[in-house]
Amino acid sequence: MSTAIPYQPVEEKAGEAFDKQSIVFDELFSANQIVQYKRERVRSHIISIINPSSSILELNAGTGDDAIYFASLGHSIHTTDLSVGMQKIRCQKIQASGFEDKISDECCSFTQLENLKQQGPYDHIFSNFGGLNCTNDLAKVLDSFEGLLKRKGTITLVIMPKFSIWEFGLLFKGKWKTAFRRFSGKKGTPAHIEGVHFTCWYYNPSFVLRHLRKNYELLELETLCHFVPPSFMENFPVKYSQIYSKLKSIERRWGKSWPWNRMGDYFIISLRKRD
Repeated sequence: MSTAIPYQPVEEKAGEAFDKQSIVFDELFSANQIVQYKRERVRSHIISIINPSSSILELNAGTGDDAIYFASLGHSIHTTDLSVGMQKIRCQKIQASGFEDKISDECCSFTQLENLKQQGPYDHIFSNFGGLNCTNDLAKVLDSFEGLLKRKGTITLVIMPKFSIWEFGLLFKGKWKTAFRRFSGKKGTPAHIEGVHFTCWYYNPSFVLRHLRKNYELLELETLCHFVPPSFMENFPVKYSQIYSKLKSIERRWGKSWPWNRMGDYFIISLRKRD
């Protein structure tokens, strides 16, 4: 297990928050049907664009569920995260999974990828569930991919955009602060996990496309939880099972179409590095 290196204050607070949540993370989310739906959508998206036996660099790898899944398909994954607590749980799960030969691990922030001990190059870089929303310098993260990817290597990022219709709908319940929190701009939005307060930022697909357009081509862009409710509405699938099934079908059908693919609780974007 790697020794953690100093990070910027923004990252330190996010790391502290996820350190505390790491102990209960799987318990909180493993039974959430919407979380499982999101994982299935992201995994299907990635499988559709990567080659067999790919080498993958995973950013903000959390407790390692995605890494273990892709290892079970024959891929090799180098997992990274700035949270030492998450790393501890992840390493335990990797050891128990029997895929230690497929998964390596390092404690490193996505804003300090130049310090990675395993520089690759990789076939694919992956970041799930809005981990990149914990930085105010997404441009630096995107720039660092250039030296870490092979020729024609691919990227899949799952990021929270500036507009979620489900959150905006809370305006009609009088929850103004939550309804408008994604519009906070450069100063960021206050967030808290397990009593630890930190800041996050929201980015539209246009930010990623604009920053990477010179050296990358867009492969896929789709919404995640625009029609389907976000995971904080965890009781929705139980109370309204038929409606939930219908919303999943609608999202799968229309999720890649404009303008729905540029909004939602998240968007999934994949790009390929040019020759």
